[in-house]
Amino acid sequence: MSELIKYTNVTIFQDERPVVSDLSLEVNKGEFVYLLGKTGSGKSSFLKTLYGDLPVKVGDANCCGFDLPHLKQREIPYLRRKLGIVFQDFQLLGDRSIYNNLKFVMKATGWRDEAKIKERIYEVFKKVNLEGKENKMPHELSGGEQQRVSIGRALVNDPELILADEPTGNLDPATSEEILVLLKDLSDTGRAVLFATHDMLVYNKFKSRTLTFDNGVVTELA
Repeated sequence: MSELIKYTNVTIFQDERPVVSDLSLEVNKGEFVYLLGKTGSGKSSFLKTLYGDLPVKVGDANCCGFDLPHLKQREIPYLRRKLGIVFQDFQLLGDRSIYNNLKFVMKATGWRDEAKIKERIYEVFKKVNLEGKENKMPHELSGGEQQRVSIGRALVNDPELILADEPTGNLDPATSEEILVLLKDLSDTGRAVLFATHDMLVYNKFKSRTLTFDNGVVTELA
């Protein structure tokens, strides 16, 4: 089955207030989908429902085989192993090398074999063009390089779906384009990528499927 996300008549609440109403959509493997809208338009709230940070109380929703309205707390780590999440502010651990940033995530998600951990980290760093920088500390890297580490961290468990929440928000235009191209290339490998942004300069770099978020309503652009 190529379908990774299916929402039917979903209303999303933040503090009991509806922020997205009557959302129906499907996303398949290999799709790159923009989520376009102003800050506060519901993009992040939608992404939070996908990784179990906000409950789905109204409607039917499925992500990577998990029934979100009936998602149990103990199931959330298993759901998140199928996802890669990239945030605007990188969220790297500043007290350890970027190698150990990835190792920390892998240990937390069940990896035990040191040789396999090392092999996978080097594979991922090659994918995100960070070869030779494994022992650098986060503060020694540029913003773009730190976001590449964040993307690498999202890739270590070989996710089916990558959720990128304003991943270029703290980057200059040239670096933003590099990150966009990297995520687009990842969608070409069969993963689905949801790319939330309010930056029209980034959005206009290349056309792809687009969902707009505005006043609680999600519309797909033709």
